[in-house]
Amino acid sequence: MTERTREAISAIIKAYDVRGVVGSGANEVDESFVRDTGAAFGKLMRGEGATNVVIGHDMRETSPQLSMAFAEGVNSQGLDTVSLGLTSTDELYYASGVMDCPGAMFTASHNPAKYNGIKLCRAGARPVGQESGLKEITDDLIQGVPVFEGAPGHNSRKDVLQGYAEFLRDLVPLDIRPLKVAVDAGNGMGGLTVPAVFQGLPLELEALYFELDGNFPNHEANPLDPANLVDLQHFTVEVGADLGIAFDGDADRCFIVDEKGEPVSPSAICAIIAEHYLDEQPGSTIIHNLITSKSVPELVQEKGGKPVRTRVGHSFIKAQMAEHGAIFGGEHSAHYYFADFFNADSGMLAALHVLSTLGSQDKPLSELAQAYNRYEASGEINSEVADQQGRTAAVVEAFADRAASVDKLDGVTIDLNDGSWLNVRASNTEPLLRLNVEAKTQDEVEAIVDEALTVIRS
Repeated sequence: MTERTREAISAIIKAYDVRGVVGSGANEVDESFVRDTGAAFGKLMRGEGATNVVIGHDMRETSPQLSMAFAEGVNSQGLDTVSLGLTSTDELYYASGVMDCPGAMFTASHNPAKYNGIKLCRAGARPVGQESGLKEITDDLIQGVPVFEGAPGHNSRKDVLQGYAEFLRDLVPLDIRPLKVAVDAGNGMGGLTVPAVFQGLPLELEALYFELDGNFPNHEANPLDPANLVDLQHFTVEVGADLGIAFDGDADRCFIVDEKGEPVSPSAICAIIAEHYLDEQPGSTIIHNLITSKSVPELVQEKGGKPVRTRVGHSFIKAQMAEHGAIFGGEHSAHYYFADFFNADSGMLAALHVLSTLGSQDKPLSELAQAYNRYEASGEINSEVADQQGRTAAVVEAFADRAASVDKLDGVTIDLNDGSWLNVRASNTEPLLRLNVEAKTQDEVEAIVDEALTVIRS
């Protein structure tokens, strides 16, 4: 393996996953690095009693060979591997859950084509994060993974797509009216999984960019960027669909537009799904991260549920899901987590819940979603700064005379006296501060954003 410093490895092994530009440099991902990472992961999982690891990969050109190098590393530690081939991330979580074994998914999700990486999980799709395994893997890569003296493991292949599709369909009531559904797969894994999951349902599929192509010839597979939703918005109206669904590259997130092509906020989707669950199981706990709209915990309380606020990030959400016995969790970034899906996130399962809610009544989605849009929001605004801590403190000082409360669960959240709020939090991997604002009107949002950005960027 290319000689790498702890700093170089830490630039690739991030807070929640492994991700970087594919190449042979010290700060890049190559087969040698991935093979050693597989050995370190295999050692860690063997120490926890695992005997095999399931591995999937997305449609990026480098994913097949990287996933096989990883399998070789795992095998070197005496564990068997099961290669799923082309897979969405939530399909990998399904396999980890039903096979009760650790998993590795090769994907860089929404990142451009030059990137690749690995999402790791324990048996039952339980998370592996910086404090729950990635630090140990980093240490082994620095020190050298000890040679395993026993017999190496073997690799086999398995296709779980149909099992995954049937499993998801069984989780959601889908005795619904016929719907026309526009789907933009973004040349990502949704192009493989959507037809399998929709099979047999009263859905007329209008497909956009379903060809698997890790070079993303039409647009980046990142629907969080409004520019990448434009094609779906036009397509949904053009074909007269009841709604449009966009998936990111590995299809673990979904974004929704209504029949008019207007985006439905992830917070509104979170509230819709939470209400779906609370109608079936009153009193349940719902997790939401601190950037979701206040409308989410408000609705949960109104429905007799128990909202629990948590930090941003899938490893935190999954941990809180398990700790609180939550039935559902949602993030502003359109990650949605389900207790009946191993506490893991699934864009496809979220889409099915939206289809179930829409198809079980006669209102159009634009009217249905409006009931969940109680506030206006800025979306996440990034600023490059040299002194993240100093600029954050300056924002707190600037709003101190209007602050009803300040908390530091994740960055700093300032609740203002008029009911609006802002959150400023530092990126884990870049010199960025992320600003989110919510208020009753768009004018109020813009005023708070302007004031906060003036401080952050001064």
